[in-house]
Amino acid sequence: MIDDDPLVYLNGVITPISQAMVPVLDRGFIFGDGIYDVIPVYDGKPFRGREHLARLFRSMASIGIENPYNEVGWNERVDSIIAANGPHDQMVYIQVTRGVAKRGHAFPAKTTPTVFIMSNPLVLPNAQAHSNGVACVTMEDQRWLRCDIKSISLLGNVLAAQRAAENHVTEAIQFRDGYLSEASSSNVWIAKDGKLMAPPKDNLILEGIRYSLIEELCAHSKIDFSPRKITREEVFDADEIMLSSASKEILPVVRVDDRIIGSGKPGPIYASLYSAYQKAKRA
Repeated sequence: MIDDDPLVYLNGVITPISQAMVPVLDRGFIFGDGIYDVIPVYDGKPFRGREHLARLFRSMASIGIENPYNEVGWNERVDSIIAANGPHDQMVYIQVTRGVAKRGHAFPAKTTPTVFIMSNPLVLPNAQAHSNGVACVTMEDQRWLRCDIKSISLLGNVLAAQRAAENHVTEAIQFRDGYLSEASSSNVWIAKDGKLMAPPKDNLILEGIRYSLIEELCAHSKIDFSPRKITREEVFDADEIMLSSASKEILPVVRVDDRIIGSGKPGPIYASLYSAYQKAKRA
């Protein structure tokens, strides 16, 4: 059962989280030198688990961390944590750092990656957020240029999330040089004249696993989708805005910077995609 001291996996050992210890010279602690991924679990089954692991592997390869397990090995470890924490809907968090070494910026010659896996209850937005929509603020994207790597170095995302918290809204939608990138921990979508758009998959956004899923849902629902650069003006002129992430699924945005978006209510494209998402996750 998920409680205040859940069981976690750390370097080959399953232990209560209160007893899980990492050396202070771990490069994840010293430099933020590591990557992570988060997998939603419904009815005890990882949702899009293969896609999440593929992104985990890409992130490790991008920063030169040797993958310690194959896909089967990763699935065994993820399944063990899911089983240890019960059949409830969960969020499985995986973190891999370069390991422990004497402090120095360049990669050490030999290290053993630190592998940590934990699970928390999956807490989704409430019914009011879906029926009424949520609000966001905007800000300049001040993160590094490799947002496609799911790095544990998340200070830029933390500052964006704090801006949203201080403004009592759900997310901070970011722009780089006048073009939409993403929110602090969500991909951002806009709809105009019955068509859905999102920033292209490049180094300036993290390709959320829901990105490809929503592409599939659009094809199934016969919604025209095009990835392209989106200006700030187009965001405010949108008929609908949506957020997507593992913990938000698909969430409608009705106000940005005190400006009403579209009709001020969740729109038909959101409704169609949200319904399709609910079917897909329990399939």
